[in-house]
Amino acid sequence: MSQPITSTPLSAPRPDLTIGFLLMKQFTLAAVAGLVESLRFAADESFDSRQIFCRWEWMTCDNQPVTASCGLPVSPTAALDFARDWDYFVVAGGLLEETRQSPPWLLQALRELHARGVPIITLCSGAFVVGNAGLLDGRYCAIHFTTRDEFRQRFPQAMPVIDKTYIKDGGIISCPGGTAIDLAADLIRQHCGLVRSQKVLKYLLVEEPAVAVKKNRQKAGVNQPDGYENELVSRVIGFMRHHLDSPVPLGEVADFAGVTFRQLNIIFSKCTGSSAAVYWRRMRLEQARKLMADSSNSINAIASATGFADASHLIAWFRKQYGETPSSFRKRRRAVEKLIKA
Repeated sequence: MSQPITSTPLSAPRPDLTIGFLLMKQFTLAAVAGLVESLRFAADESFDSRQIFCRWEWMTCDNQPVTASCGLPVSPTAALDFARDWDYFVVAGGLLEETRQSPPWLLQALRELHARGVPIITLCSGAFVVGNAGLLDGRYCAIHFTTRDEFRQRFPQAMPVIDKTYIKDGGIISCPGGTAIDLAADLIRQHCGLVRSQKVLKYLLVEEPAVAVKKNRQKAGVNQPDGYENELVSRVIGFMRHHLDSPVPLGEVADFAGVTFRQLNIIFSKCTGSSAAVYWRRMRLEQARKLMADSSNSINAIASATGFADASHLIAWFRKQYGETPSSFRKRRRAVEKLIKA
């Protein structure tokens, strides 16, 4: 693990999933390994460990090697950078003495990252770091049962849960430890598709729970709600999903939910970390990207099918969201397919 697993230059086109790992001193190896090993199998169509579809970096607070709680030393593969366009940023904790108190600059950087809409994943005691940043106030958080009493004392405004493998609430994804494979599988399913998620679970000899299989078949692995379970939010997301091709005004969405427009945005921001408008646009962009990958339809046709005014409107938002145009995305996918077949 001390050697970086990479063969794709950072200047290559944006992959489907990019994750930055901040390894705290004495971090727990099992959760980090479960997450990154899952990414490794999803990153390549074969088993060559090439970072094609998924990419990640190891970082530390001082850009120096750190040691896991089991004694394994790990060297960073990149300088600590909160400004990069991460899809997710992981705070990997472990022994509590290393995460009870965090430097003010780190807490401020995490607040700014969250304000930019970048989801933050906490592993093990990483929840204490994010809690110190004030980002768990009023939110549900999955923690290890051995830390519950201290967590409640330190963060009385948070709502800790000890019987979940992970929880998503308000742009924070908390995982109490273990192997984090459930979390990894869901991230891969959402960003890389159901087939690659199933490939990961099969290769890691993990059976997908029957409930999850049924849910995945129903939702096809795209446009998954990313907030902690909330009946109103779930109903609205279902409404949005059924109106991707012709989105109605958000005022009518609020009427459907039985709340005011302002209340709708407050609830969405709390549960998903995004306003209702931003969340709906992201759903439509995800659907557009799926159609670009799985069909030969024109950009105009895809724009119409996903509720954008025209191709130019879709192209502008697609470039802003994914860092490339729809055409370059399609060319990149074709080039990857040729590389894999070669």
